[in-house]
Amino acid sequence: MFSAFSSIVHDSVQTRTATDTAVKRLDGIGHVLSGLDISAIRTQADVNRTLWTLDAASKCVRAVLAEFRTQPATEQLVRKSRNLIDLIERARDQVGSFRVLARS
Repeated sequence: MFSAFSSIVHDSVQTRTATDTAVKRLDGIGHVLSGLDISAIRTQADVNRTLWTLDAASKCVRAVLAEFRTQPATEQLVRKSRNLIDLIERARDQVGSFRVLARS
């Protein structure tokens, strides 16, 4: 699941416009998330830390969108942000089910 985030970071984007800056920030968030490893979750503390990371990443994506909302939205920016948010939500669901299993 978490390796899906690595597909978001394709190459380095040179900053030319405000939209390029936003895309570069979203790529950075995806890069950080690509380092998460669900198979390494062993304890409730691991679950909590992973959920906190996912929540923080979601807030960062929304902050990038808010910061650049006055800029003309490009399809690339919208697509990347939606993709990240969708992946974060799927990862949260998967980790949330891990929490249920860990308590059993």
